[in-house]
Amino acid sequence: MTEIATPLWEVFIRNRSGLPHKHCGSVHAADATMALQAARDVYTRRGESVSLWVVPSSAIIASDPVDRDVLFEPTGSKIYRHPTFYDVPDEVGHM
Repeated sequence: MTEIATPLWEVFIRNRSGLPHKHCGSVHAADATMALQAARDVYTRRGESVSLWVVPSSAIIASDPVDRDVLFEPTGSKIYRHPTFYDVPDEVGHM
């Protein structure tokens, strides 16, 4: 008997407006609509979320930790990009 594998979807939830979406887990589903419904059923039972994203796992490209120096070293030499060079007024609040 051959099993038909259903695609894996990564689930991201935003709990409040203004906050970023955070990865909370994965679901298996045949299509995007079913993945959204499954993610809602599994990860938003308490009604604390305002937004839900599902993304096919196959669409996510990740860097290899071995390549850390190659990918992230150039930002270390651009010290003007670090927030320590800017004064943030107290009125701005949390950034």
